[in-house]
Amino acid sequence: MTREWKTKMKFSEIEENSWPELQPYLDTCLLPLSGMTGEEAPWEATNKIASAGRWLAPLEQAFRGRTVTMPAYHYGGNDEDRPERMKRLIASMKGVGFRYVVVVSGQTMTKDELLGADLFVGPVAEGEEPEAHKISKSLADLWRKPVAATE
Repeated sequence: MTREWKTKMKFSEIEENSWPELQPYLDTCLLPLSGMTGEEAPWEATNKIASAGRWLAPLEQAFRGRTVTMPAYHYGGNDEDRPERMKRLIASMKGVGFRYVVVVSGQTMTKDELLGADLFVGPVAEGEEPEAHKISKSLADLWRKPVAATE
């Protein structure tokens, strides 16, 4: 792996012609979700986005060069179509070549919303704060799992 690859992290840093070469190394998509409904006042939107960022930062710092942070998905808060949209979005990320999709949010989420995701990083209960070592360990543990024979 070249030094240039080790600095790749954000979706905007990956050029079309370099993706096939980088894809085996950048196999994990970090998909930030803010959980906004569109009814937030500016300071509430800021808090939701910052909360997602606090859960995302430990992964970006610890696994630079193995993960790609995709654009944040901001709207679609608590409506009834959210689980289906999330499933389609996760499937799409896998469809473009990511082996693992990690959903990262500062909001709690239901299991129905995470179908297809390989890992959820975020609070289990309201008000829970991120712990960097636990977050990093959860992703490292995912990568250590044996690969299913069908893959």
